[in-house]
Amino acid sequence: MAFPQKPPFQRGNNFNPRFRKEQQQEHRTNHMIRVPQVRLVGENIEVGVYSIQDALKIANEQGLDLVEISPNADPPVCKVIDYNKFLYEKKKKEKEMKANSKVSEVKEIRFTPNTDEHDFNFKAKHAEDFLKDGNKVKAYVQFKGRAIMFKERGELLLLKFAERLAEMGTPEGLPKLEGKRMLIMFAPKSQKKKK
Repeated sequence: MAFPQKPPFQRGNNFNPRFRKEQQQEHRTNHMIRVPQVRLVGENIEVGVYSIQDALKIANEQGLDLVEISPNADPPVCKVIDYNKFLYEKKKKEKEMKANSKVSEVKEIRFTPNTDEHDFNFKAKHAEDFLKDGNKVKAYVQFKGRAIMFKERGELLLLKFAERLAEMGTPEGLPKLEGKRMLIMFAPKSQKKKK
């Protein structure tokens, strides 16, 4: 039985280091930009439409890179800047935006059917703080053993809790029983900025 022979090894474009770099780069730079004209922006540059040769010449004279920042524009927008500095600033902006966009969490508050007034107020205060911070609150009454017979007590407790949080959050429905838990979810009310 004869095995099929492999074709002879050929060095193609995949092995050209310049080609590899082009594939990995997020933006086209310098000679990777293959359009006849570009709109040029940057520091110490007269903004306008230039031929690609003139744009590359301007970038070379300043010792900087020509970076395509808006490829879908007509003509594409290129900036004369140090590419590494450009990437650094872009990452820095993304990091700041990520830090500013806080992900809301779901905080849980647990009661029992026999929660006393002091515990109730203590937990309600925590729930108010969570809602102020923009988090959702999941409040539930945990029934153990025969305590499930007092589910009306649990429902009343959660409705009282909803009344207490009315200023900070809105309930996402009525209390519902899931197994041995009765729960209700609260979403924070959107905080309107005072002018």
